[in-house]
Formats: sequence, C-alpha cells, structure tokens
Amino acid sequence: MSDGTLDVVRAGALTTVQDLGRYGHAALGVARSGALDRPAHRLANRLAGNPAGAATLETTLTGVAVRAGRALTAVVTGAPAAVRVDGRPAAWAEPVHVPAGAVLDVGPAASGVRSYLAVDGGVAVPEVLGSRSADLLSGLGPAPLKDGDVLPLGEPAGPPVHTDLPPWQGPPGELVLPVLLGPRDDWFTPVALRTLTAGRYAVSPRSNRIALRMTGPALERAVERELPSEGMVVGAVQVPPDGRPVLFLADSPTTGGYPVIGVVPERHLAAAAQAAPGLPVRFTLVR
Repeated sequence: MSDGTLDVVRAGALTTVQDLGRYGHAALGVARSGALDRPAHRLANRLAGNPAGAATLETTLTGVAVRAGRALTAVVTGAPAAVRVDGRPAAWAEPVHVPAGAVLDVGPAASGVRSYLAVDGGVAVPEVLGSRSADLLSGLGPAPLKDGDVLPLGEPAGPPVHTDLPPWQGPPGELVLPVLLGPRDDWFTPVALRTLTAGRYAVSPRSNRIALRMTGPALERAVERELPSEGMVVGAVQVPPDGRPVLFLADSPTTGGYPVIGVVPERHLAAAAQAAPGLPVRFTLVR
C-alpha cells in the first residue's frame, strides 16, 4: 500500500464514493448522482480542509472501516455514529488525526441512515464524465466498496476547520415533504390529491439511492391510459401502477413512463437521505 491511499478494512452494508455529482449529461440518460445528504457532505469537506467538491465516502446504516496509508485528517458527519481510531474513541463531526497505518472505524448510524467520511485531499478515484460519484442505477463511476479495496487520496488543500456550532440536528420523528403539484397532477382524482396530503405514509425498506419508496394508501388515477416516457428531475414524485408515491433521489433515471404528481424542491431532499425504513412521511402542498 502506497502512502496516499485508504485500505478498506470493512466496507459496510453499502459504502460508495460520492462528490457533488455529474451535471449536464441528462440528455445522454446520465443521472446526477452525488452525495444524497449534500449539506453533510459539504460540512465534512469543509472541516477536513477540502473544497466542497472533493469526494467523500457515503456509508449506509452500518458504517465503514479504513486503514490510513499516510497520516491524515478525517471528519465524519451526517448520521451520528461512533468514531474510533485503532479502537480509541474519537470525535464525530470534528477533525480527527489518524496516524499512518491506523484504522479509522465509523460505526453503525445511531440515528438516520448515511454518514459521510471526508479525508484531507479527498478520495481521488478517476473521474467519469466529470465526477467521481458512484451511480448505482447506471453503474457509472467506482463500484460500491468491498473489503480489501484500495482507494487513492489527493493532496491536502488546506488546514482543518474546527467549529463549536451544532453540525447536525438528527432526523425528525416525521419526514415532511413539500410538493409542488405537476406536471401530471391532472391524471389523478381530487380524492387522490387529498389522500396524498392526508394519508399515513412511511418509508419502505425497499428505498435506496435511486428512490425513497413509500408504504401507505394508493393514489387513484383519473387517467388510465399509458404515458409516453418523459424527462424526470431529482425530487420528482412518480406514481407507479400500485399507486404508492415514489420520491426520486440522486441516482434516479432521467426519463420515466409513469405520471409525476409533483416535485419536492431540492433543498428538502437532504432530510429524505436520512429517512430510515418505517419513518412516517407527510406530504404538504406548496401553493
């Protein structure tokens, strides 16, 4: 192992390399991808002394463990988790010194779903279409980590930053998603629109980086004919044949053939990234 690397000791349930995503390629069918909890990703990089676009490791529920090839500064943000360096407790959401050869272990999420591990210099896997992000739907970018992987690191860009401000408030007891209706809300009955805002929904265990799926009441269609495939955006609330709304996230397709009843503005999607299975969901209409 060369000095500027991370050796993956424990990959966790699903750990991927993510930056701010790849833009400008939707016409080619390429999704944006990138960190689902963008504020947590940006905070980790800022505290580690990196630019916002440096690549971090996004973990899912069970964390990750890596061995440092060189002495480095690491920061863990997002879902709170126990952080240890060679078995000794270390700070969460604060810069942590990791000696060369030491193992940094990020434990399971205490609340929420996704933690973000930034190291000074960032994870320097090769870019694909201008981004280092893994896209789980298309397979672009680096594959999800597995035990024994070796990740190259970039050169540190600046000193770490310390803060006394609370960096993360934790997930709420209910996920509230404001929805701008359209473009296909007229494909649903007035009863369906009332159901969307009054129904008791919850996050399905089938959720992933592609979409946040829901359990709960079905939305009644007013128009039953097929819909030609049309463009989709991150935050679109699509309704498949079973009638349960699906919230598209960063790895979602750029086109789809089911009607979109509305769109959740992007500033509200970070909370969706931390919504664990079973969390109650409430939709509200933005007028």
